[in-house]
Amino acid sequence: MLIETIRPRSLDESKNLIVPGNYQKTLIFCVEHFIAISKQALSDHGFFAVALSGGNTPKAIFEKLCSSPYKEQMHWNNTHIFFSDERALPPDDPNSNFHMAMQAGFHKMPIPKEQIHRMEAEVDIEKNAVKYEETIHKVLGKRPFDLIMLGMGEDGHTASLFPFTEGLKATGRLCIANYVPQKKCWRMTLTFSCINQASNICIYVLGENKREMLAQVLFHPTSKKTLPVEQVGTPQSKALWIADEAAAVR
Repeated sequence: MLIETIRPRSLDESKNLIVPGNYQKTLIFCVEHFIAISKQALSDHGFFAVALSGGNTPKAIFEKLCSSPYKEQMHWNNTHIFFSDERALPPDDPNSNFHMAMQAGFHKMPIPKEQIHRMEAEVDIEKNAVKYEETIHKVLGKRPFDLIMLGMGEDGHTASLFPFTEGLKATGRLCIANYVPQKKCWRMTLTFSCINQASNICIYVLGENKREMLAQVLFHPTSKKTLPVEQVGTPQSKALWIADEAAAVR
């Protein structure tokens, strides 16, 4: 197994980096890592709570995870599916993160329906963000998420925490509605307060189109941390950046 042979490199007090290899090797590592975290969570407290990300890389991870031989290694009955963020779209819209995850294979897995927690962002988004936070509290209690999956946009955003948006300032909340002026739309998103409490934070960066931004964030960071993704990770809960060779070549 790849996960048993590759060790992360510590970059600073809030970030680790791992480069498993080419695209396919990195996908396999991501799936094995997901399964390992789920098993550890089950051993520790009897259930696994994960917040899924949107995007092409998570879609590829989900498709592999929900296929043999990996799907048989998951305890789906004890898995709670949440989301890191969502667009203001109905659940059957192809651009919905929920729709993508379900179509990538989760709808075929034996997860109890009540354990799939969709972000209802298409109506009353501010009210429903509060309700989503209540659901997180109800399911997790005082525990943090076992795993929060994140990506990195080419503008340095993560989840739906975009540069210069009000959501970057949110404190004391786990989930908020965040207006994104540059896209002229609302998004629902987990906050830094929620993300940085997680037992495992993974930022997946695959492909050469992420090369420049990855180099900037990991090796040429500014002291002001102006990019949202730079605010992910703490000394108590370090973010694990998982990159393939194409993204990490620099």
